[in-house]
Amino acid sequence: MVSASKGLSRRLRLRNLVTGLVAALALYGLAAYVVLPMAWTHYEHQPGLADRPMVTHTGQGIPGDPLNVGLVGGKEDVLRAMHAAGWFPADPITLRSSIDIIGSVILDRPDHDAPVSPLYYDGRREDFAFERPVGTSADTRNHVRFWHVLDRGQEGRPVWLGSATFDRGVGLSHDTGQVTHHIGPDIDAVRDGLTDDLKKAGMVEATYQITGIGPTMNGRNGEGDPYYTDGEIWVSRLVPEGVKSAVPPEILPPPAFVGFKDRLWHWAVSLL
Repeated sequence: MVSASKGLSRRLRLRNLVTGLVAALALYGLAAYVVLPMAWTHYEHQPGLADRPMVTHTGQGIPGDPLNVGLVGGKEDVLRAMHAAGWFPADPITLRSSIDIIGSVILDRPDHDAPVSPLYYDGRREDFAFERPVGTSADTRNHVRFWHVLDRGQEGRPVWLGSATFDRGVGLSHDTGQVTHHIGPDIDAVRDGLTDDLKKAGMVEATYQITGIGPTMNGRNGEGDPYYTDGEIWVSRLVPEGVKSAVPPEILPPPAFVGFKDRLWHWAVSLL
């Protein structure tokens, strides 16, 4: 009788343990995949972007680099601002430009307008591509692609979304065999560097965040290169007509929960 009672007690404890474990997993799934993503998703400064995808694609339809930077201003404002910030327009990929970039790498000489491989957003390849060399050859560089996504944003001006990454080396595309670059994993650093370059050049009136792809620790682009990001897009509202601003840009803070998420994310990344 005592043995049967002990067996029943063990079964009850095991059942309670399994029930508790299932409940804990369910709560984790609800928090991680429903509640928290909804809490940190915000488009208060550009509601017209709320329903848009935040990742590019290769010509083969494979997810490419995520969007992580934005600009507000007309076409001429973008060109003036990027020029003032020290970013050069990139050439389209041709046989000649591919030979030039290979020569730049082999001979360790600069190529300020080396080509970038095309990516697609909303079915279109980029409208603009810019780069900023790092070192003495086209082997390493920062680069960004921009797409025109809204004719009139919240400020009544055109809005552009871009993907800024660091090219750590030249190789061949796994999909096409064309000459291409492989990106470094810390794409937030390039996004922040571009934003800082625009600020230092006096080309920014205000900056703010909107939600991109969300926090991602183990992302992969179309070439299979790993990346990680806090998942935010930093948007810069450019000065009109290239008139340099004499005062620091206004920084519009994100919602409190998003700010807490960003601080937690950067703390976690610093530990890795």
